[in-house]
Amino acid sequence: MDYTGMLVTFLGGLGLFLFGVSLMSSGLQKVAGNKMRKILAVLTKNRLVSTGVGALVTAVIQSSAATTVMVIGFINAGLLTLYQSVGIIMGANIGTTITGWLVSSAEWASFMQPLTIGPITVAIGAIIGIFFTKGTVKSVGEIISGFGMLFMGIGFMTEGASPLQDLPAFAEMFATLGSNPVLGILAGAFVTAIIQSSSASIGILQSLASVGLVTWNSAVYIIMGQNIGTCVTAILSAIGASKNAKAAACIHLLFNVIGSVIFSIIAVLFFNFINRALGETVISTTEIALVHTGFNLLNTLVMFPFANLLVKMAEGVTSFIKAEEDEAALVHLDDRILKTPSIAIENCVKEIVRMGRISLDNLTLACDALFDHDNEKIKTVDSRESSIDTLQGGITKFMVKLCNTSGISSSENKVVTALFHTVNDMERIGDYSENLIESAQFMMKEDLQFSDIQKEELRKMCDETIYCVTNALNALENNDYKSIEKTIKSEQEIDDMEAMYRKKYIERLASNSVDATTGISYLDTLTNLERVGDHALNVAQVVMKRFL
Repeated sequence: MDYTGMLVTFLGGLGLFLFGVSLMSSGLQKVAGNKMRKILAVLTKNRLVSTGVGALVTAVIQSSAATTVMVIGFINAGLLTLYQSVGIIMGANIGTTITGWLVSSAEWASFMQPLTIGPITVAIGAIIGIFFTKGTVKSVGEIISGFGMLFMGIGFMTEGASPLQDLPAFAEMFATLGSNPVLGILAGAFVTAIIQSSSASIGILQSLASVGLVTWNSAVYIIMGQNIGTCVTAILSAIGASKNAKAAACIHLLFNVIGSVIFSIIAVLFFNFINRALGETVISTTEIALVHTGFNLLNTLVMFPFANLLVKMAEGVTSFIKAEEDEAALVHLDDRILKTPSIAIENCVKEIVRMGRISLDNLTLACDALFDHDNEKIKTVDSRESSIDTLQGGITKFMVKLCNTSGISSSENKVVTALFHTVNDMERIGDYSENLIESAQFMMKEDLQFSDIQKEELRKMCDETIYCVTNALNALENNDYKSIEKTIKSEQEIDDMEAMYRKKYIERLASNSVDATTGISYLDTLTNLERVGDHALNVAQVVMKRFL
């Protein structure tokens, strides 16, 4: 027997299967694209709805682990609450069963023979990809090609495994796994953890079952283990995430482990005391799909009433994790949401607005420090400036990744390109606030004070500048046209003030009616405030393009 050839054929089939699932998933996500945000919008306090959404999303992306990783990213980015995530995680286990039914279709649909339909669909998908290089049609081609590769992979795995049916050692191995639940569960968990896909491990199990190697009891225990092994991806993904995101990964683990333990005990009792003969009978690929679906449906029904308890248990497990507040840390951005560009863009805007609010706070404190020479305010502005610079770097790096994401459309790419300028505008507002602080420090060092008329003029201009930036941020956050109009009008007021106050100062200087020692700080402040207004206008103009 040519063991090398068998292994090469089987591993090649596994590779094709995994690539097919990945390609089909990628195409489906591109087609879904902007609809992902609408799907998330239906997530209310109704956990039944969120369970349905979890099943739907997982059926699209073909992986419960991937859905849970996405949920962890959404929680980490502030898009979902922990309580909303429970229903999605439960639904994800149901949605992932669709792959098993696709694989088993070769048994109950004669035209779905893997090595017949596979090459045909790959060819159709490739032709579509060649003639349509952009847009939804190209993504449809990816879906079709991925579907075909999935079937070809199953065909090759079955072909590679076929000679094993003549080896007594393999029959004995599955008999051992069937008679020892712990070994069966560990085997399923180990394989799934290694390849990080329950869909793929189910496909492997079905390919072995198609040649008569797998018994009922071994299949059931292996499936229980696969549901535990699939949690590894989510657990790894939660490393470095927020406390709530870690709790979501814990919910996923608790849900699958508790369910697997309960149903494994039932299976042990059934196969040992009720129907031992069935346990030793060979299982078909369709029956594996049925067991997989049945288990996940029943597990969800059993655990659904205890969803709040699952949350409390997960929070208890993660309660020792200290939540740290870091103004410079990215709050709304997480690499796990890059797979859904529309949501990632929305969160980029949220993070830029948050950065802008910090810059606005700095501007307000810097203006106050010009008049009251408060050292604490000066120190706060200096400290926040470092946070603003760090945020600019983090947001920019995230948006670079977003632009390079395969699923992003050309229109979304243009939005991100515009947001690059907006991030820089927010950072520059922070820089000009720092300049104002330097003027305040200079005056403190030289023991200088603005004259009453200078204070009045600068206070008016400071207030107008703060108002202008506030409206620019409101326009960006709410996509509000009225706030755009207010920003444009306010920026013009700032320009007029700067020109008028500069002219008046020169006239007072010429008539010797003003102390020239404060002139440098006074004129620098006018310049800095006018430039802040320019950057606020830039932000408003980026938002305005959406209305044109």
